[in-house]
Amino acid sequence: MRPAREYPHLDNPQHTVHVYEMGAGGAAAELHVAVQPGLAPARSGAGGVHHVAFRTPDDAYDAWAERLNALRIPNSGKVDRYWFRSLYFREPNGILFEIASDGPGFGVDEDMATLGEKVVLAPFLEPQRAAIVATLKPID
Repeated sequence: MRPAREYPHLDNPQHTVHVYEMGAGGAAAELHVAVQPGLAPARSGAGGVHHVAFRTPDDAYDAWAERLNALRIPNSGKVDRYWFRSLYFREPNGILFEIASDGPGFGVDEDMATLGEKVVLAPFLEPQRAAIVATLKPID
């Protein structure tokens, strides 16, 4: 994938910002990647990024897995999240990237008209339901 455009970084004109367009929609469909080689590696904690997720159509998911492997990028392999499938890998500075499929979607196990009205867990988490629900705080 090639950037749609590039421009000098505002804080340091010697650094470049690559802009990737992922569809129509302006800034809401763009990824801006600032190349700043002097920064320290990413760290977990306050102000840090846990991960960045990218959505992919279901029919492109397997091709992404194959591409990561062909490029020898260490990754999680295919992960079934019940509502979608994911691939995880880290960029060179340590940020975790996720490529997630569209489906099967959150309507796979509950009616879309009442989505979000009750706590729904993936089947593998059901044995831990009591402990998980006990830690939740009500939303007013």
